[in-house]
Amino acid sequence: MSFDLSARLAARRAENLYRQRPLLDSPQGPHVVVDGQPLLAFCNNDYLGLANHPQVIEAWRAGASRWGVGGGASHLVIGHSGPHHALEEALADLTGRPRALLFTTGYMANLGAVTALVGQGDTVLEDRLNHASLLDAGLLSGARFNRYLHNDAVSLAKRLEKATGNTLVVTDGVFSMDGDIADLPALAQEAKAKGAWLMVDDAHGFGPLGANGGGVVEHFGLSQDEVPVLVGTLGKAFGTAGAFVAGSEDLIESLIQFARPYIYTTSQPPALACATLKSLELLRSEHWRREHLNTLIRQFRQGAQQIGLTLMESFTPIQPIMIGDTAVAMRWSQRLRERGLMVTAIRPPTVPAGSARLRVTLTAAHSEAQVQLLLEGLADCFQHLKPEPNHA
Repeated sequence: MSFDLSARLAARRAENLYRQRPLLDSPQGPHVVVDGQPLLAFCNNDYLGLANHPQVIEAWRAGASRWGVGGGASHLVIGHSGPHHALEEALADLTGRPRALLFTTGYMANLGAVTALVGQGDTVLEDRLNHASLLDAGLLSGARFNRYLHNDAVSLAKRLEKATGNTLVVTDGVFSMDGDIADLPALAQEAKAKGAWLMVDDAHGFGPLGANGGGVVEHFGLSQDEVPVLVGTLGKAFGTAGAFVAGSEDLIESLIQFARPYIYTTSQPPALACATLKSLELLRSEHWRREHLNTLIRQFRQGAQQIGLTLMESFTPIQPIMIGDTAVAMRWSQRLRERGLMVTAIRPPTVPAGSARLRVTLTAAHSEAQVQLLLEGLADCFQHLKPEPNHA
């Protein structure tokens, strides 16, 4: 008996679901070189345009000169350095919480938080459209796992009625494939009424949302009492890498003691924390980045609607265009690429069957002229490769 991997790969190709890694030959930004081809990209999550910012690069360079390159050990051995500590304090300040804890990746932050808080005999309730890392964390926790209807507080309330033990309600802040935001006030109200905790992964909200870039929790003006567990990633709007969990003194100390993905991994490079401190400073001080980004979002939505494209309800930098059929979505993406535009086709199983889409992401580094080029390319696709009516 052996693993028939070739058959599995062949089946994936036949279903138009085979994935290939584009090779980036340039820094992140609007203008990239991918597989040797110069392209105007609308598919990265560098929402504030900080991934290639000169000051952030210099902060990393200076950090490496001062602190070296590798973290060297886990945080609990000898890997917790000055820049890590300073970044945790700055993230706590950004979120208005007593403490924050650095993780090496967003996946590890979600896995660490959920599995440290609930286990056998407890309950974890998640939005059906949550990120894979949240779903995996719920399944691996050993707690009773259930999913409520997308962004539906009534559906959540019904599941809360049947919850046992400590109960954790988990949602994305901004849903990465649809671009809509969680109805946190309603979810928090239901959770609090049943004595449950609400955990929000605001990977795509930090930076673009909130008056000071504090994300969807700041957008709604919610407190730590309403959202006890707040997760953010640093590889998107912050332009660097890593993640964090922010919350109470007891929460952070509990994660340090019980979150296995935190305990048993090497800390991120100290120089990376230096770079993130600089990007956090820019995120908080340069309000024009959010303002310009919002201008581009309005421009894109107005232009797309004039073309006749099917957009989703989103005021975030994530602007999906619903196509439906996977093969058609792939053709749209390829036609745009032939025009020098890079927009990724998102296919099942990342999104439900029949809901393939183009996932447009806008950043503060884009210009209005570049967004206009994208709209012209999409108008060409709409004219020649219209989605089937039943998928619109």
